[in-house]
Order: sequence, then structure tokens, then C-alpha cells
Amino acid sequence: MKRIDLLVTGIGCLVTPPGNVPRCGQQMKEVHVITDAAVAIREGRIVSFGPAKEVLDLLADVEIAETIDVGGRMVTPGLVDPHTHLVHGGSREHELALKRSDVSYLDILAQGGGILNTVQNTRAASEQELYDKARRSLNEMLLNGVTTVEAKSGYGLTLEDELKQLRVAKRLNDTHPVEIVSTFMGAHAVPLAYKGCAEEYVDFIVNEMVPKVAEEELAEFCDVFCEKGVFSIEQSRRILLKGKEFGLLPKIHADEIKPLGGAELAGEIGAISAEHLLAATDKGFAAMAEHRVIPVLLPGTSFNLGLAKHARARDMIDTYELPVALATDYNPGSCPTESIQLIMMLASLNLKMTPEEILTACTINAANALGRGRDIGSIAVGKRADLTIFDAPNLAYLPYHFGINHTFGVIKNGSVIVWNRTIVTKEAGKEEAAL
Repeated sequence: MKRIDLLVTGIGCLVTPPGNVPRCGQQMKEVHVITDAAVAIREGRIVSFGPAKEVLDLLADVEIAETIDVGGRMVTPGLVDPHTHLVHGGSREHELALKRSDVSYLDILAQGGGILNTVQNTRAASEQELYDKARRSLNEMLLNGVTTVEAKSGYGLTLEDELKQLRVAKRLNDTHPVEIVSTFMGAHAVPLAYKGCAEEYVDFIVNEMVPKVAEEELAEFCDVFCEKGVFSIEQSRRILLKGKEFGLLPKIHADEIKPLGGAELAGEIGAISAEHLLAATDKGFAAMAEHRVIPVLLPGTSFNLGLAKHARARDMIDTYELPVALATDYNPGSCPTESIQLIMMLASLNLKMTPEEILTACTINAANALGRGRDIGSIAVGKRADLTIFDAPNLAYLPYHFGINHTFGVIKNGSVIVWNRTIVTKEAGKEEAAL
């Protein structure tokens, strides 16, 4: 074995789901736990891991450039947040009183608030202002243990402003240690300029927006808010198939508020993921299971909106054997939080998921919802050395002891970027200091 760049020792317990593919149904409970463990890293990749004695014996005659001792703490794969609206202008705390007065999400949108309010703020913001705001949120995500995050557009709703959002996300990916995976979501709402003319806006998305986003290589995925009063099944199908034609893999905001059939559409068109799913039906779950669509659940959103109903995670896992993933849905309206650890607690409380299922949902299943399962999401030889170090004795402690950040350290691509709860470096080769 060649030289080792970094040896991580003193791991009280190393916990990881196995393999590269989505973990379905009861497989979500199956995680590997290794006590008194070590991980050896070279050129940003894991070259050995396991019981510390075995790893150290293997490295007996190997040069080790740097060794860090994590002091008996727990280590997991780097967390993955597969659904966020990271880049946006402004905030919407002024809508809090409306929400607490039981004005619905769709009613606020119909009044020109909600997404449309954020659209105004995003259009008014410069690219640098959007970058600075998103960078601060990205730092919070990193400090919570997230090493890869998806970022959707959808707060521009003009070609220029959608491209502005996506360019900010691309710049963040180039300058920040956390990896950004971009999704084009021009179909987030019908802009005021097209009020009463939704079909014309859909024409504009498929004829102008999608080709330009693909030409500039600013996104990997295409998403649509398929919901009553927003985009219909037919409109969503047209947009997502056009995106697919241009190489943008389909995702879908499906059946969040009304059981419109978005989950069934996800199966029909072969979407990589369907997201929200609070109102999805058994027929929708069956379609997703048949076509291997990953459900991305967002318990922070139903919690923040004060809903009595939550996504049916137990049915998805136990009956339909779906590979559930979890995400923050970080956005300025329905879920303004960057804390994936809050989401872990809410998944335990409201979705009735076990600690093992929660870890699987935040690592390998989330990675596969972004097409990254071969590279991240589990601790395995050959995979990228993305690790989160928790100041916790075991996995159950994370959702049990809630309301604080348990992350002690983060390793991204083999480099220590968070230590003792502080961002300590930026990834080598980045063009500018982003932290």
C-alpha cells in the first residue's frame, strides 16, 4: 500500500449502511457498527477501514502523513441533504401571523405571497448578494454535518433570474467545500406576468428555459411543483419529459397538499425521486416501488406548517419497501431551517422511523436521490472520504438528545474542514475563500 494521507483513529463507533445502492424496506434498518475503529484515506478516498488494530496492522510499514484522534466519538458517512432551495433572496417571517391564523399555504400563494414574494426578493438581489446569503446557509449545513447538498432554482421564474440562481449554485460548488448538486425548477410557481396564462408559461419553460439551462450545463435535474393551483399532471409531464430530452433527470414535488397523482407520474416517467408526498396514495406508492423512484420526505415542512398529517413513512418502508430519503427542504417559507439534525428528530417523532432508518435515509438513500450512490453515502473502500464526526455515544443519541448540534467534525474528500465545531479550512484548489 502506498502512502496514507490521513489516518482517523480513536473512533468509538463507526456506523454506516452497506453498499452503493438504495436500501429498501427492512434493509434500511441494517447498518454496520464497528467499535474502536479507524479509517485510512489517500487522495481523498477511503483505502481501509475497520477495527483499529486491523487497520494499524495493515499500515505497519506504510508512511502516514497525518493522524487525527477523534476521542472516542461516533463517525458516520458524511450526511447528504437531497432537497433544498438554497439560493434565494429575502425571508418570509412576515407570513408567520397568517400561517398561525390558519391561512393555508396555497391561499397565501394565491394572494401573491409565499413563493411569489420570494421571487420578488430574488429578482431584486444581485448575484453577489445571493451568493453571500447562500454561503452563510451552506456553512450552517456544513457545521451540522452535511457534505453534499442539492440546490433547486425556482425563485426567478424568468430566464435571466433562473440562470442567476443556478450560476450562484455553480459558483458555490466551485468555491465551497460542500458539494452542490443543482436542480432546475423554473416550474415552481406561475409568475404574476403569466397569471391566468399558465400554458403560455409552460411553453416558455420547455421552449426557452430548459434548452438554455442544458446548454450552459447549469443543472443535472429538472423539478416541477405538481400541485392543485400550480402545475397540473399534464403540464408537469410535459416539462419533465422536455427536461429529460435535454439530459436533465426528472424529480417532482409530488402530492404535497392534494393527492393529484404526482407520485404516479413519477413512476410513469422514471423520475429519480418524488418529494414531499404527504397526500400520496397507495396507488402512487405502488407506482414508485415498481419503477424504483426514491421518496424524499421533508418532515420539517409538515412540522413548521403545523399540519396534523405527515408523510406515511412506515407504509412506504414496511408495505411498499421503498428506499426513503430525508431532507431539510430548506427554504424561506415553509421550512426555513438548515438543520438536518432537526429533521432526524422529526423523522423519529412524527414519521416513526428508527435511528438506523434515519441514518440510511440521510446517507446512502439521499446520495442515490442525487445519483451519487457509487461515490458517497456509505463508508467503503474506494468511496470518497466524506465523514461526519458526532459528539455522541451511539446512533440513537442523535434524535434522542434534540435541539443541539452534535457535530464535532467533518471530513470532506479526505480533508478536515470542521473540527471542534468550527470551520477550519477550505478545500484545496478552491478559487476563493468562501467561509
